[in-house]
Amino acid sequence: MTLITDGGSTKCDWILLDAQGEVILQTQTLGLNPAVVAREELIERITSNSELKALFQTVDNLDFYGAGCGTKTPVKTLHEVLTNLFVSAKVSVNEDTIAAVYAATTQPGIVCILGTGSNSCYFDGNKIHEGAESLGYSIMDEASGNYFGSRLVRDYFYNKMPNKLAEKFNSEFNLEADEIKINLYKRPNPNMFLASFAKFMFTTNDVNNYFYNLLKMGIKEFIEFRVLCFKEAKTVPVHFIGSIAHFSEEILKECVVSEQLELGKIIRRPIDGLITYYKTHKLNN
Repeated sequence: MTLITDGGSTKCDWILLDAQGEVILQTQTLGLNPAVVAREELIERITSNSELKALFQTVDNLDFYGAGCGTKTPVKTLHEVLTNLFVSAKVSVNEDTIAAVYAATTQPGIVCILGTGSNSCYFDGNKIHEGAESLGYSIMDEASGNYFGSRLVRDYFYNKMPNKLAEKFNSEFNLEADEIKINLYKRPNPNMFLASFAKFMFTTNDVNNYFYNLLKMGIKEFIEFRVLCFKEAKTVPVHFIGSIAHFSEEILKECVVSEQLELGKIIRRPIDGLITYYKTHKLNN
């Protein structure tokens, strides 16, 4: 049996496949980003799921695709955790961009992730090529939930948010300065905390220039730094994966067209495409 995981910073989808690629089990845990979650917490988040615990002795292969798995140290940590838990499995830990590619295309293209965090890569049809190495949520992550949540909070405290929106924002979130600082500097997953504010842009009924301009600014920054960095940007489709891409689809299309790029697929959840890829390309091949 093969267990595949699409792991974001907010949540992880786990899918168990049989030898023919049929789904046996689907379950979910909190995010397992090893760059921001401590080893003990990684273990706790996995072992607290009884369905996964039942698989510790039986899984043959475990392919983990996740945020924070782009550099050696966090990959080593997560690989050790998974190997120690799933004792019979051959474990691989891969960056989330690989799963995004598998979900989006088998042809050359640029594949982008806009979720809690953001990332991109170029797929030449055979091999994945990374752009700039990601330095994480605090100084990169353009157009991610973390990016937009951070700017909403900052604009609120700088009194840059329109008054009516600020009142609504204050009514929906705990904006006590001490609470925000504790979550940012004392508790795990500060990127997930910041990303939680981003839903405000998509759940309120207000249609306004403030949200439009904020989304457009972030997406244009992402395209500048994470898409146009590839020399192939003007010649292949650009695909987008993740909840932020899904909910900002119209503005995303506008920004892509303005840069004379070809828009590919916009996919909210890559796990479904990942299942199809395994069934047709990886299992029994």
